[in-house]
Amino acid sequence: MICAKHRRNGPLKGELIGRTTLFWVWHGPPEDEGRTRLGHLIVESDRHARYLADLTDEEAAELGRLRTRLARALRDALGAEYVLAAVIGLGVAHFHEHIYARPTREPVDVAWHASDELLDLVDDAALRLLTETLRPAFDGDDRNG
Repeated sequence: MICAKHRRNGPLKGELIGRTTLFWVWHGPPEDEGRTRLGHLIVESDRHARYLADLTDEEAAELGRLRTRLARALRDALGAEYVLAAVIGLGVAHFHEHIYARPTREPVDVAWHASDELLDLVDDAALRLLTETLRPAFDGDDRNG
C-alpha cells in the first residue's frame, strides 16, 4: 500500500511535505469529514524495507537526522511541548514512523498513544500552511513536494 502511495495511487492518502533521497514525509490523512489532525506526520522509506530492523545503516542515520529536524520544526510551528515518535509496523509491512506533536495545553494524564487525538482538526488551508512551514526541515533536498 505504501509503495502504491508513492506512485500516487492506492488507498492511502496524505499531503506530501517533502522527500529526501531515502524517505518520504507525509502529513497524516484526512479523517472521514475531510478535516486533518494538524501535526501528525508519517515518514516512509523509499525502498521497500518491511520493518525498522530492515533499514540499512545509511537509512537509519538519515532517519535519525530527519526525525530530529521534523520534531524541532513541529515544536516551533505548533508550540508543542512534546513531539512523539512511534514505529509500530503491525498493519502495513513497509517501514513507516509516525511523528506527532502533543499540544502543550493538554494534561499529561492523557496517554501518549492518544496524543494524536488531541490534535486540532483543520481544513486544507491550515494544512498547506503547516506543510510550507515544515519544508525547510529537508535542508534544501531537491526532491521536495
